[in-house]
Amino acid sequence: MAITPKIRPLSDRIVVEPKENESKTAGGIVIPDTADKDKPMQGTVIAIGNGKYVDGKMQPLQVKVGDKILFGKYAGTNFKFNEKEFLVMREEDVMGVLE
Repeated sequence: MAITPKIRPLSDRIVVEPKENESKTAGGIVIPDTADKDKPMQGTVIAIGNGKYVDGKMQPLQVKVGDKILFGKYAGTNFKFNEKEFLVMREEDVMGVLE
């Protein structure tokens, strides 16, 4: 089991564990590690902030810990913890929740 960072995002930020890219195509062709793979655009929310103030009232976030989400290709900021990649992004960068 991987150790996740203990981080409390502020405001409307969330911490996401990106889904690993497939190393095989649908036809069974193995993609080597040296190939230029696209940045993942799916992940799992592992921490959320409290929300943000809109017109003087706190608006809670729409996503929750454990949600599988879709996000933009260049969304968020990468950071490493125990040799594992994570992303911190604003909730507005989330395009949808996978059901």
